[in-house]
Amino acid sequence: MVTLSFLMITTILFAFGTIIGSFLSVVILRSISGENWVKGRSRCDSCRKTISWYDNIPLFSFLMLRGKCRHCRQPILPLHPMVEFLTGVLFMWWYWAGSLFFRLTVAPYSVLQPIFWLVVGVILIYIFIIDLNTMKIHNNAVITLTVLAIIYRLSLSVSGIMQTADLYSTFLAALVSYLFFLAIYKLSIIVYKREGMGFGDVLLVVPLALLLGAQKMIVCLFLAFIIGAIVGLMQIAISKGKTKLKSEIPFGPFLIIGTTISLIWGQFIYSWYWSLIML
Repeated sequence: MVTLSFLMITTILFAFGTIIGSFLSVVILRSISGENWVKGRSRCDSCRKTISWYDNIPLFSFLMLRGKCRHCRQPILPLHPMVEFLTGVLFMWWYWAGSLFFRLTVAPYSVLQPIFWLVVGVILIYIFIIDLNTMKIHNNAVITLTVLAIIYRLSLSVSGIMQTADLYSTFLAALVSYLFFLAIYKLSIIVYKREGMGFGDVLLVVPLALLLGAQKMIVCLFLAFIIGAIVGLMQIAISKGKTKLKSEIPFGPFLIIGTTISLIWGQFIYSWYWSLIML
């Protein structure tokens, strides 16, 4: 039952998430431009003037300023409110999922598991937005995600929460996913004389498989390819044929969308699919 306190906590976490998202959007933009994201206050992307605190309230300031800088009246990059909103939704979903689905009661995982998935969510948003804007996946983000996933899975196994057979199947899923994408990457170079997907996508499937496990990773890949194909065909239709089939679109966001769906409904989709085959 949804209580008043549940709704209040959800609202507070959404607001806090947008604050984290505001900082994350700065990190993303400065990572793209190669700037130091640790030093310096927030500034307008057009006129470079420092943004006052009252113009830097996540989502609210964007709406009040009607999406334009107070000084130069140039449009504020939509990346800022997008990241703020996505991070707010992440914090909100994190609380819902932790309260209703993914809670481990064994200490210290009752605390560590929610923190782990929250950090994973923030990293995935970082990868999603950067790949969407630059068609590149930063290796540092993938390496960080991979290390976190390995430590998490190993710790679950050592503590007895995760069976050894499940641990092996998870690592095998990561290896098979990597080899499958590496084959696509190499084959596209041989056939088309260019990369059909970035090598960052090849590396990204490793931590995603470690996070999802074998069965959910199958669902993730299936959804990623289906959604990617639909979006590609929609681009061709909207552009009235000006967009070619060989035109590049970032695949990382589709992998992350597939991961998100698989985390929530992956087991159901997998079981439903096999039940159809067995009929």
